[in-house]
Amino acid sequence: MDQGQLHPLSQIQRWMQAAIMHPGGIVDGIASPQAREHLDVSPANVEQVLTRSHSMSALDRLEVYGNAYYARLIECLREEFPVLRHAIGEEAFDAFAVGYLQSYPSRTYTLIQLGSNFPRYLAESTSPDDEMPGHWVDFVVDLAQFELVVGEVFDGPGSEGQPLLDVQQLLSLPQLRILEVRLECVDCLRLIHLRSPVHRYYDAVRCEKDAIPPGAEETHLALIRWNYVVHHHEVSKTGYELLTRLARGESLGTSLEGAMTDGHLSSISLAPNLRSWFLEWSAAGFFRTAHLPD
Repeated sequence: MDQGQLHPLSQIQRWMQAAIMHPGGIVDGIASPQAREHLDVSPANVEQVLTRSHSMSALDRLEVYGNAYYARLIECLREEFPVLRHAIGEEAFDAFAVGYLQSYPSRTYTLIQLGSNFPRYLAESTSPDDEMPGHWVDFVVDLAQFELVVGEVFDGPGSEGQPLLDVQQLLSLPQLRILEVRLECVDCLRLIHLRSPVHRYYDAVRCEKDAIPPGAEETHLALIRWNYVVHHHEVSKTGYELLTRLARGESLGTSLEGAMTDGHLSSISLAPNLRSWFLEWSAAGFFRTAHLPD
């Protein structure tokens, strides 16, 4: 490369972006194929592209931008997982955040998706040992998963201003064809299966109460957004299976049959709960409308 060669600003910008965003740091970023695709310059020759200052080399100046970029990403993760940060401490959280950004670097223009793989990374990088037993690892991963879903529900489309299926409409459905009904769930409904009731710990921390990490306890939750607030509801395992099938668009009859098969239940044992479940779910705003085939 000639010392006096000029490059279009857009080309330099793309090169800088590739160098700054590289998870291995500025030197590895400059040497990476992504950066060399725009400018084929080695780390030793960066001053052919960028000027130095009185006190800093061109490489040092570029590292300032790189450090600021990753500091901003770590701050975003802190804001997205505040309760997890409270549970494991600032130092441990930041260490996980750095490792996560190296393993799952940001690939999109928006920071909304930055933490989408954080629970997966925690599961991949954390193994039970004497200092961190298995139930604590499960708690950490599940808490991250719960906070991620809370953020997704809050940032996504809510049910505000939409007509919802109320209790009276539900009770007025023709009983002879009730098993044919397809219940349309609201877009913001999310169903998650956890290994411990981390939502109780989450609530305690958010309310600034004494929070004790829970022990192992299979937990099923339904989350929705109403009046711009995310609400979570505990549901039974069978109720979770039923809601999952209804959310996929299955009819009530097919959903019930599948839920009974998965839970090894009979219609006699399930029947007493159905009315109370659907009254509770409709009152909570889980369903938009009900359809019967022509």
